[in-house]
Amino acid sequence: MKLYLVPTPVGNLGDMTFRAVEVLKGADLILAEDTRTSRVVMQHYGITTPLQPYHIFNEHQTLHRVIERLMSGQVIALVTDAGTPGISDPGFLLVREAVRNGIAVETLPGATAFVPALVDSGLPCDRFVFLGFLPHKKGRQTAIRQLAAEKRTMVIYESPYRLLKLLEELGPTLGWERRVSVSREISKLHSETVRGTLKEVRDHFASRDVKGEIVVVVSAETDSPDDNLDTEQTETE
Repeated sequence: MKLYLVPTPVGNLGDMTFRAVEVLKGADLILAEDTRTSRVVMQHYGITTPLQPYHIFNEHQTLHRVIERLMSGQVIALVTDAGTPGISDPGFLLVREAVRNGIAVETLPGATAFVPALVDSGLPCDRFVFLGFLPHKKGRQTAIRQLAAEKRTMVIYESPYRLLKLLEELGPTLGWERRVSVSREISKLHSETVRGTLKEVRDHFASRDVKGEIVVVVSAETDSPDDNLDTEQTETE
């Protein structure tokens, strides 16, 4: 019995590892955040293992049955729509319950969005804090105020529809000269990273129709603007 957490590509299907394909082919069952999305990956790599939905809306109801299958000796793999399960995606509850029941758990190394965005940002990577998605309503302003004195590079996930709002909320609190890097469409054909001050990056996206998943990297309170890169935009085609 074993539970595998298997990263899947955040963009380019070529980012799938050989071992990930091997594990998925050998599993008795694949739990997928969205079976329609995961089926595209499975078909691309000739993986015929049965798929079963496992997402935030059903994980509490299905958790016990999944543990029972693992306890019976099955090998089950968990995948999400993109990236590593458990990173702002379902996975934590299942891992915790598996550990409680003495079930072997292994997470394969592989794709995740925030690591390339962090390294591409040009901001210090030796100490950082991953914040995931900030609260949408209750507690959001408190969370943003707490960022002002953070002494580590900050990594935030955001949807394309809320990116401009986030930048406009960060500016007055952190200061419009705070350095920031925004990466979108990571590993895809039109991937883009925009770096600069909060004001410069806000102005850049204010006149554009933003698409794709977004990773925002914000400099620490102690970082000097002179220590960072000049404003620039990089795009891969």
